[in-house]
Amino acid sequence: MSPEPPGPTPSGAPDPVLVRRERIRRFTDLGKRIGYTAVAAAVVLFVPAFIADFPGWLVSVIVACLVVACITLPPAIVLGYGIKAADAEDRGEKFGY
Repeated sequence: MSPEPPGPTPSGAPDPVLVRRERIRRFTDLGKRIGYTAVAAAVVLFVPAFIADFPGWLVSVIVACLVVACITLPPAIVLGYGIKAADAEDRGEKFGY
């Protein structure tokens, strides 16, 4: 479910907080997509590496995928929870994870 686009303020201009929140949401979605794809690639590449007795180049690719995931996923997940909490707060709902 996609959140509503940022609404206008009484003056007619979009609310800068909602605009910034939406920009952060797009970056967190991209970070999660990159991070989870890197984890999936590492898992998939592990099978041929195991069969081929772990050639050095393939191990390097697997480690690089895991490093990319470790760099992109934690901030994206934490900021994603923050965005969800801010949206719930704006709606007046209790947010709890």
